[in-house]
Amino acid sequence: MIRHRAVSDRHLFRPKTRLDERRIMSLELKAQKGDTVSVHYIGKFPGGKIFDTSMEKEAKSAGLYNAARDYHPLMVVLGTGKVIQGFDEALMGMKVNEEKEVVIPPEKAYGRSGNHPMAGKTLQFKLRVTNIRRP
Repeated sequence: MIRHRAVSDRHLFRPKTRLDERRIMSLELKAQKGDTVSVHYIGKFPGGKIFDTSMEKEAKSAGLYNAARDYHPLMVVLGTGKVIQGFDEALMGMKVNEEKEVVIPPEKAYGRSGNHPMAGKTLQFKLRVTNIRRP
C-alpha cells in the first residue's frame, strides 16, 4: 500500500536555494536607472517593415539574417545613453517576461534631421525583457 503525505501548496513554491530566491526576486524587479536589462526586440518602421531584431527567426523571415551576427537579447545599462532615448525610457519600469510595444518619435530616436540614416523617422519596437540585473 502506498501512503501519500499531504503537501501544502506553499511548500511547492518556496525557494529551495539562494539562487532560487534571486531568480524569484529578479522576476519581481521593475527595471530602473543603473540596472542591466536584457531585452529581445523587433524594430519596425510605421507600415510594418522590420529594420532590426535581436531574434534569429524574425531576422530570417524579414530577410535581414546575417550569419556573422549573434542573435541574443540586447544588454542595456539603463540611463547611460548607450541606446536611443525612447528605447531606454520604454524599458524603465518593465519586469522580466513583460512585453511592450512602443512608438518612438524622431525626437526620442535619431532626431528630426541630421546625417544619421534614421533621422526624421518614427520607429516602432516590440520589446520583451528577459533579465534584469541590479548593481
